[in-house]
Amino acid sequence: MCALKGQISFLYIKYSIMTKTTYKAYRYRWVILAVFMLISIVIQLQWLTHAAVERPAEVFYHGQFNPNSFFNIDFLAMVYMLVYIIMSFPASYIIDTYGIRKAIGLGAIIAAVSGLLKGFYADSFLIVVIAQIGLAIAQPFVLNAVTAITVRWFPLRERGLAAGLAILAQYLGIIFAMLITPAFIGTNPSLPGYGSGFPHMLMTYGWITFGAAVVTLLLLKEKPPTPAAADDLVRQSFYKGLKHILKQRDMILMILVFLVGLGIFNAISSMTDSISANLGVKDSNGLIGGLMLIGGIFGALIIPALSDKYRMRKRFMVICTVGALPGVLGLSLTGYIVHNPAVVYDIALASAFILGFFIMSAGPVGFQYAAEISYPAPETISQGLLLWIGQISGLLFVAGMSIHNNKFLNDWMILFSILMPVVVGLTLMTKESSMIITEKDKMKVEG
Repeated sequence: MCALKGQISFLYIKYSIMTKTTYKAYRYRWVILAVFMLISIVIQLQWLTHAAVERPAEVFYHGQFNPNSFFNIDFLAMVYMLVYIIMSFPASYIIDTYGIRKAIGLGAIIAAVSGLLKGFYADSFLIVVIAQIGLAIAQPFVLNAVTAITVRWFPLRERGLAAGLAILAQYLGIIFAMLITPAFIGTNPSLPGYGSGFPHMLMTYGWITFGAAVVTLLLLKEKPPTPAAADDLVRQSFYKGLKHILKQRDMILMILVFLVGLGIFNAISSMTDSISANLGVKDSNGLIGGLMLIGGIFGALIIPALSDKYRMRKRFMVICTVGALPGVLGLSLTGYIVHNPAVVYDIALASAFILGFFIMSAGPVGFQYAAEISYPAPETISQGLLLWIGQISGLLFVAGMSIHNNKFLNDWMILFSILMPVVVGLTLMTKESSMIITEKDKMKVEG
């Protein structure tokens, strides 16, 4: 009944506003998206600077921390998730209350300062941790604004694609961290200079982050002169919207889907070098994480665009969760079935690509689906809630995988194989977004 009332309300508001307002998609929306993608790339690049090179990092920072404690190299990735849990809702409130330009701008400034601090004091593990906390604080001001950007600047028929490109930027940042970082470091333990490249790498990333922040502050705008669509004009207050969201059955199901799916992605992304070592890979080459991200790039370009074209969100979410299942199974169970290390590694690489393609394309489709089914609640709340719950589970997963020098990593990977079919079942229980079905999208588009 609540969903029906919400849909009737939406149609009434849409009809009333469309008779009085001109809607237009401006070319500058692509500039806005490009700027947002740039700052997203550097935020994610900073997240996993040490994840793909954990073993040489332990050599470089030898004596500055206890490898068997919680405060270790893995903590640099985990702190992003830990801080996100604390900062997600305040960031969403600021985005919703003060607008995307001020909120993202604040995140960009914090990221610039923290990135340079990380570079200038690269040889101090304590200072690197402090700087990483600053970068983690900046993250939700950017991450939680994806659907806010798409709603303010893009017509409904382009929002899945726009969200896909925005999420794609995050994947690009992660893949740069996975594939480019090892080239800076020196990852072959048998060669001189093993792990000596951290100061140069972190300083380079710091200046890149600073440059991206300057571009963001100069080019990012709050909204176009006229709205992109009727649903941009009507929104509930932050607290009323949160209450509305938590009453939606399909939103609760999506929260459960992201609790497991995003948590698995965060855990595997944070532990790629440990997973590689567990599979018998001697060199920290980042290929497993890199192929997962490459798969995610293709998925983020293809799946959300198809979701827009066919006016379907649920069906493509089902495709994504079903498709991710063999990827998780390949990474988790291959070592128990195949005993040739070379074959195990090849299967792991293929599994990583498959997992990335499907589970990472589920993000933008899921965010847009959540924004539509929870209308007229602010989209920052629905997206922030999904990211928040995925960070909690990701943090718990990483903590469980990394304790006692990764003693239980295999057990957690098997658990992921058991949980993924549950995710498929939860996705099948959702209903299609009524907003995207009824949207006629008659806006005038410039150019």
